[in-house]
Amino acid sequence: MKIMSYALAAGLAVASLTTTASAADITGAGATFPFPVYSKWAEAYKKETGNGMNYQSIGSGGGIKQIQAKTVDFGATDAPMKGEDLDKNGLLQFPTVMGAVVPVVNIEGIKSGQIKLTGQVLADIFQGKIAKWNDPKIAQLNAGVNLPSANITPVYRSDSSGTTSVFTTYLSQVSDAWKGELGAGTTVNWPIGQGGKGNEGVAATVKQVPNSIGYVEYAYAKQNNIPYTLLQNKAGKYPQPEIKSFQAAAASANWSSAPGFGISLTNQVGEDAWPITNPTFILVYKTAEKPEQTAEVLKFFEWSFKNGDKLASDLDYVPLPDNVVEQIRSTWSKDIKTSAGQPVYKM
Repeated sequence: MKIMSYALAAGLAVASLTTTASAADITGAGATFPFPVYSKWAEAYKKETGNGMNYQSIGSGGGIKQIQAKTVDFGATDAPMKGEDLDKNGLLQFPTVMGAVVPVVNIEGIKSGQIKLTGQVLADIFQGKIAKWNDPKIAQLNAGVNLPSANITPVYRSDSSGTTSVFTTYLSQVSDAWKGELGAGTTVNWPIGQGGKGNEGVAATVKQVPNSIGYVEYAYAKQNNIPYTLLQNKAGKYPQPEIKSFQAAAASANWSSAPGFGISLTNQVGEDAWPITNPTFILVYKTAEKPEQTAEVLKFFEWSFKNGDKLASDLDYVPLPDNVVEQIRSTWSKDIKTSAGQPVYKM
């Protein structure tokens, strides 16, 4: 488990909360996908107020379990909970930023963007159907690239992972064989390869294992200088993984089409769209047993929505559109209440 402590704020003028909280630490746990941006947000927030936020980067499955067990003030997941599960557990879900999953490789002499893959070829690699880097199916996509006659080692998430859910959702969309044999989920029965815990673990394993390929959130590839591959999108193009292509994937998103804003942005239309783009989500209880703590959580994300866009963009996450942020604030005001039925947050 990788744990980082940063600060959270007490006072914020953009909203009033019916419960006046004293300075207090809050805790969250879950998705490793947004860990870099949450760390940056919390660090900046600390400089303003000095209050602490402890976030455990343990994977989406762990985050859901901890919020259900009420051991944290908020949970974090990349795989959105379904409406019926939110209702059953009394949880409210909202997105924070959008990011992207990228295939990363460790091949001697290969730099970022030098190798192109289709979704079908990527699925075949992780199923063990394509076993060497100079396989004809890879070679025909990469004329002029010196591909080694070396065995491929796929690297996957060993923990319950929202990043895996996003990745396998995409593979299920582009490969009928993958959909029929393995499907999509926070864990799947990987037929080949090595596991790593968290985005951190996958990134570290790929860096250590020659001729490997893994999948991580783009910020991990960028921060660790791990070469990424290009990936063919639905329009047949090979966009660079960058803010522009992540925004293109979200351009036609209908955030109100699923409970808790739980939409998918994988395999979207658009020539510039990166094919494995996704939002990441926060979970809090609708009935706040600890209103002061819940108020602090909402203050933090209120501040982040208002002040954290540049920090997010610097890490190649995509900030949410303003109208979506207003929808989120509206759900906070309407749905999150104390045990006495008083609103915790007022717009």
